[in-house]
Amino acid sequence: MNTLFSIIIIISSVLLVFIVYVQNPKGGGLSSDFGAAQQIGGVQKTNDFIDKATWSLAAIVAVLSIILTLRTKSPERIKMDPTPTEQGQEAPTNNGTTEGSK
Repeated sequence: MNTLFSIIIIISSVLLVFIVYVQNPKGGGLSSDFGAAQQIGGVQKTNDFIDKATWSLAAIVAVLSIILTLRTKSPERIKMDPTPTEQGQEAPTNNGTTEGSK
């Protein structure tokens, strides 16, 4: 499932970059070139579609990133033995003897 989410995030990100590249912040953009021979309403519909696609893809990337982060398990911490040992001595094993005295 995590792999599927990752693939969807990558595809959405690439599409988002392409759609943002098509847009122009001043409203011209590549979408207005497509509508040169059409009516003004056709250009407006194209701009609306690109705007909705941008927000939709951004939402998909954000939501899936949060879900993927929450699903990922954090690594378990290693519990250290709180009893200190002196340097040169071996720590006792489960039966209370040191490994060298067997």
